[in-house]
Amino acid sequence: MADKSIEEQVIIKLQEARKLARYMSSTEDLVEEQINKARERGDFDNLEGAGKPLSFEENPFEPPELRMVLKILKDNDFVPYWIDLGKEVDADLKKFWDEVEYFKKYTRLFYREKHGKMALERFNKKKAHFYYEQRLLMENINRKITDFNLHCPTFRLGRANIKVDDEMYKVISQVEQIIEEALQGKKTE
Repeated sequence: MADKSIEEQVIIKLQEARKLARYMSSTEDLVEEQINKARERGDFDNLEGAGKPLSFEENPFEPPELRMVLKILKDNDFVPYWIDLGKEVDADLKKFWDEVEYFKKYTRLFYREKHGKMALERFNKKKAHFYYEQRLLMENINRKITDFNLHCPTFRLGRANIKVDDEMYKVISQVEQIIEEALQGKKTE
């Protein structure tokens, strides 16, 4: 009996959604129709600035009292903190993945040849240190993203925080996959 009432509620909600969708599409059609009629009447002919390029010099969203200050800052190549921080985050992410690629190449080169116990121990220490350093770098990037989001003027420009454990899992999986493939290749030889 309870299932039936849920089904009925779902059907009612669907009908309401259909009515809203019809209304919205009819409103869109109405607006488009009005624009076409105005165009046919010539209401858009001889508008001020017709045929001239649009000027994006003024930001309509900035407060008028700050326009002069912002223009001076822009003319002197000043960039807001959050924009610089966003560039820094991008550079740090690139550095992170470049270092991962470099270590993967190093791992491939190391496992091309047979090594003794001491060399394997040194490699494993280096690998553990690499993982540790990359985790610190990723956590630092995450802090910068949080700072970026706090200073960013609108949430739409914000960035999603990085799941450090997930990213490190990807890195570790990639490196360990290279090691496993190298060891498999040596067993077949």
